[in-house]
Amino acid sequence: MDGMQSELPGTQPYPAASVAGPGGPPRDADAVLAALDPEQRAVATALHGPVCVLAGAGTGKTRAITHRIAYGVRSGVMQPQRVLAVTFTARAAGEMRGRLRELGAEGVQARTFHSAALRQLQFFWPRAVGGELPRLVERKVQLVAEAAARCRVRLERTELRDLTGEIEWAKVTQTVPEDYPAAVVKAGREAPRDPAEIRQIYKLYEELKRDRGVIDFEDVLLLTAAILDERADVAEQVRAQYQHFVVDEYQDVSPLQQRLLDLWLGDRSSLCVVGDASQTIYSFTGATPDYLLNFRTRHPDATVVKLVRDYRSTPQVVHLANGLLAQARGQAAQHRLELVSQRQAGPEPAYVEYPDEPAEAEGTAKRIRALMDAGVRASEIAVLFRTNGQSEVYEQALADIGIAYQLRGAERFFERPEVREAGMLLRGAARAGSDPLLSGEAGGLAEQVRAVLSTRGFTPEPPAGSGAVRERWESLAALVRLAEEFEAGRRAVGAGVTLADYVAELDARAAAQHAPAVEGVTLASLHAAKGLEWDAVFLVGLTEGMLPITYAKTDEQVEEERRLLYVGVTRAREHLTLSWALARSPGGRASRQPSRFLDGLRPGAPARAAGPAR
Repeated sequence: MDGMQSELPGTQPYPAASVAGPGGPPRDADAVLAALDPEQRAVATALHGPVCVLAGAGTGKTRAITHRIAYGVRSGVMQPQRVLAVTFTARAAGEMRGRLRELGAEGVQARTFHSAALRQLQFFWPRAVGGELPRLVERKVQLVAEAAARCRVRLERTELRDLTGEIEWAKVTQTVPEDYPAAVVKAGREAPRDPAEIRQIYKLYEELKRDRGVIDFEDVLLLTAAILDERADVAEQVRAQYQHFVVDEYQDVSPLQQRLLDLWLGDRSSLCVVGDASQTIYSFTGATPDYLLNFRTRHPDATVVKLVRDYRSTPQVVHLANGLLAQARGQAAQHRLELVSQRQAGPEPAYVEYPDEPAEAEGTAKRIRALMDAGVRASEIAVLFRTNGQSEVYEQALADIGIAYQLRGAERFFERPEVREAGMLLRGAARAGSDPLLSGEAGGLAEQVRAVLSTRGFTPEPPAGSGAVRERWESLAALVRLAEEFEAGRRAVGAGVTLADYVAELDARAAAQHAPAVEGVTLASLHAAKGLEWDAVFLVGLTEGMLPITYAKTDEQVEEERRLLYVGVTRAREHLTLSWALARSPGGRASRQPSRFLDGLRPGAPARAAGPAR
């Protein structure tokens, strides 16, 4: 490449590794290794050739791979701007960048697959294709709905969501419309509608995109891969730019992502992958653990390191997690990791049976109140369930006794109507006033934000009840708390703060989808809880038909449901409660059975062999 001007976007010239002063990043390469356990150190020092890290839940995988990158930079093996670390969420990528900065490895590109591919596509499109890159459609639902309407297919909201997911699955498995029906049969997949009908809608959806000059998220990966495949000069430039690759959550890669990774790598082997087959819970989206499980087959000379020291959970929680996987079957189960807790003993997991769902929600809320009274913060407590439809009864139960909560995995925070409206009001207020430096007296930033948001329903105390009104208030309250934290942070370093500064902070967070924390109990689906952790976790609704869910028919599908529960269990640091209800409604027939996954684990329940859902 012709100097730094021709580098891929997002990279800057990087000086030689410097010696940091007191309180800064590590002074030398060996200092990076000081705080690592033996297995983490083995990861950090394995700088050459393919490396596969099998990392159990809570074992410090992010710590290990960020220290590996930092050690590589400090020892001179890696140049920061030549490293590309990819993961699956913007939050995880942001966390990785933050840790690398602290370790003195600033300049490393840590991105999601889509973000990395989009930057390359934007950079190379004018040369490889010509003209401007087509506009990216963030939400494909409307186009799918239009395609279905033109095929004279009426879809309910949930059907539309399922059909959109099916098109996404087809694209990440690199299945074109014509091949979709056969691919569904081959994958043993249960299509949400007649495969021939989906093929027609999928085909028309692709035609609508072409006619309107737009692309979707899957196209970003497909087009980037196509350009790298067809243009040797482009592939050569990318490979010259990025010489070392790290892939987090490798058990979740799709065939399309693996294809892109192979094209980035070329014939080189400077690749480090990190994953845990026991946390494979996204097969329905096209993700597969096969690439992780078969890594040694593809790379016979790979260095393999297992991380099993669990720093997150107590021995009691870890014992339950290990027991849950001990009953598992299939290929992923053969590669399970036996975790070893590094924490002191804590309370035993609680198993609670309730007569009906409202009683389960009420009992859960009371237990949460008891934990809070004992000093556990609301933000360190989570209620996790199999489907989003289970959340409403818990929202009501928490609201009834005055406990704040936040719904995770619902609409993105910065896309909520009340947050958008609040942003416009705050932006207008910042422009309207002379916007002098705000003092710490009356009229400070947080007070001004409260005043602006009070015109849209914010009050010092939350409204009674649950539902839309409460959710709106929680959104506005999160903006107020963020203003308080932002103001305090600026003052702590002796800097002034203006309303315009706060608006700029909101804009930056919105661009990164970095939502402010809501000081309340988290309500989330098990899928949405992946990658998170809390002091106390309540796993609710653990009945046959819900976990494993009714439509898990095959042994493989049932095993994924087991892994989903495993992910839920391993979110808990100390307190863990597992519960189920025998009936849906008060007075209903008590016909439900506790989940088979609890057999042999909960007191009095015999072990039962795994099998298809009943």
